[in-house]
Amino acid sequence: MKKVAILQSNYIPWKGYFDVIKSVDTFVLYDTVQYTKNDWRNRNKIKTAHGKQWITIPVYQHRLQQRIDETKITNHRYQKKHWNILKTNYAKAACFKQYAERFERIYLETLSELELLSDINRVFVDVICDILDIDTEIISSNTLELYGDKELRLISICKQLNATSYLSGGAAKSYINPSNWAAHSVDLEWIEYGNYPEYIQLHPPFDHYVSVLDLIFNMGERAVDYI
Repeated sequence: MKKVAILQSNYIPWKGYFDVIKSVDTFVLYDTVQYTKNDWRNRNKIKTAHGKQWITIPVYQHRLQQRIDETKITNHRYQKKHWNILKTNYAKAACFKQYAERFERIYLETLSELELLSDINRVFVDVICDILDIDTEIISSNTLELYGDKELRLISICKQLNATSYLSGGAAKSYINPSNWAAHSVDLEWIEYGNYPEYIQLHPPFDHYVSVLDLIFNMGERAVDYI
């Protein structure tokens, strides 16, 4: 039995994203699809004393059909800016000091060598999985053969990975036909976000829908218990 999930990469995603990764055997970063502006690909939210705040990586979009894995940053100034925003808003979080040096090195050193949004997002996915002790295999869709329409491409990925089941987000119900998956002997499952326990969070009221860094900086090694 092998379960697969396929999602586009996001910038420092929320905890539900890592719930999906933790729930499968192989997770596919699906960045060979169109980059969508004003979406989660290059931005996310954190909590501050004044409410939620977006932090956004500046990118070029040269054409409408530009793929995520073709999308480049406009400059590296975001690195220091984002790190300073995180320090300002999470310095008093219980576990911030435990991870501060690691994330500072990523923001101020590692990211300096990266121009592609997909590569930047992958850095954070990998380091956060390590912190959360998630050992799921993670691969990029550009290592696979993709063909067919929107749904058939997903099925083709699962077949190449010898998947017996596919875990999908609820938004895909608008275009997924369960009978197509049954015809290819792939069981279709749906992730149910929700019922996540609340944790000690700075700046009430509590909000689940922020970057997973909020959970990590507040709960540290216990973070995995909250996804």
